[in-house]
Amino acid sequence: MTATFHSNIDLAALILAGGQSSRMGEDKALISYNGVPILQRVYQVATACTENIYVLSPWNERYQQILSPECKYLIESQPGRGPLFGFAEGLSQIPNDWILLLACDLPLLKVEVLQGWIERLPQLPSSISALAPQRSEIWEPMCAFYRREVLAELQGFLQTGGRSFQKWFSHICVEALHVDSEINLMLYNCNTPLDLEEIVNKHRPNPPKP
Repeated sequence: MTATFHSNIDLAALILAGGQSSRMGEDKALISYNGVPILQRVYQVATACTENIYVLSPWNERYQQILSPECKYLIESQPGRGPLFGFAEGLSQIPNDWILLLACDLPLLKVEVLQGWIERLPQLPSSISALAPQRSEIWEPMCAFYRREVLAELQGFLQTGGRSFQKWFSHICVEALHVDSEINLMLYNCNTPLDLEEIVNKHRPNPPKP
């Protein structure tokens, strides 16, 4: 994968890998897709976007053999509270101006799409706190960009009992990214064995012609 870093963007990637994977029945970050653990695939895509990559999880030792030694690990101190809490905990430890937040179960991420979105960041007015895909009225917060300055607003939202990314987005200014059929497929995440089976079947290589 080709690395295309933008020198005028101070960007880090934060991959959340702290879910219980209860619907999958095993740690979905380690499930293989096309011979590669999904988390490793997400990490590889992130390396084409930035040199600053963090993985937040309560069990980072599981992933050290499949990720680069350059990966920075953050400990999720209170697992089970959901991705919004995990994001806040990771964000509080990352010094970069922009954070690319990624779920660990996105096997179809495309480098060129993310790099195209990164090119939009310098053009955003300072009033915009996040850049995120939006399908109809639903945001896709786990493949999105956030200014570090949203931390105070996020912590305040959590302290009032907020738990939902969708509701939190109504408290900040978010620029919407259009979702076409290609990006819709890229955002497909695997929560259950059926999800994984479906995506494998859709992208199974065609047999060679005789």
